[in-house]
Amino acid sequence: MTQQFTPSQQDFILLSEAGFIAINQGDEDAAVKLFHAAELMNPKNTLPRIGMGYLHFLKLELKQAGEIFQKILATEPENEMANALYGLSMALNPQDMVKGEKLLQDTAKNAKDPTVKNMALTAVEFVEKFVKRGSPSAPGPQEKNTKK
Repeated sequence: MTQQFTPSQQDFILLSEAGFIAINQGDEDAAVKLFHAAELMNPKNTLPRIGMGYLHFLKLELKQAGEIFQKILATEPENEMANALYGLSMALNPQDMVKGEKLLQDTAKNAKDPTVKNMALTAVEFVEKFVKRGSPSAPGPQEKNTKK
């Protein structure tokens, strides 16, 4: 059965999708405006806020991204996308890496959406291969004793 949307629902979806497209095109100004417009149309829907968090995440503004995802999760604790992006935001911060990795693992294990599950699994793999290598608290390759 095809789901039918009212014009305002269709507009909300189009504005939100256009915001993500603008992010991918590197047009931050357009993305912000599109997400704000979508949020005005449907203030209770968290998709535009996820878009804003994603925008901050891509700019490596991890604190701002994390704060947005935390606010979303305060009202929607089961939001799989917010959980995955919040986990990745934390995992890239050395102080929160362990908590972030745990959240990513939990999201990968429990997500019903296969896309989110795959993203979380990929993020866990990325953290294992690349983030932990650079972390002073994570075990790394053994250094050889070079004393003569």
